[in-house]
Amino acid sequence: MAAIFYLSSRSGLPHLPGGLSSYSGHAIGYALLAALVLRALAGAKWEHVRGALAWRALLFSSAYGITDEFHQSFVSNRTPDALDWAADTAGAAFAVLLVMRIALARRRRARNV
Repeated sequence: MAAIFYLSSRSGLPHLPGGLSSYSGHAIGYALLAALVLRALAGAKWEHVRGALAWRALLFSSAYGITDEFHQSFVSNRTPDALDWAADTAGAAFAVLLVMRIALARRRRARNV
């Protein structure tokens, strides 16, 4: 969250490497945030990763995206953008689904051992 806040506080940002769009940057940043939030909520244990925690991680990350866009309204040369928030939420959703699939696969593997 600190990295997102720091980057949002800057009036100008450098271009992303590899020609990635700013929406890709938003999605990647919020995917990392959501994965880390879900890990924290699950106590860093794969067996604790469940649907309710996944929803909380997604909602938290999406809500932080809204506050980040609001924060940008106070930064010169920056404006809040609903499409940025949509990219934030999409990235967070992707990460949550990926972590859920990994957790499910690990639980299935543990049962079969």
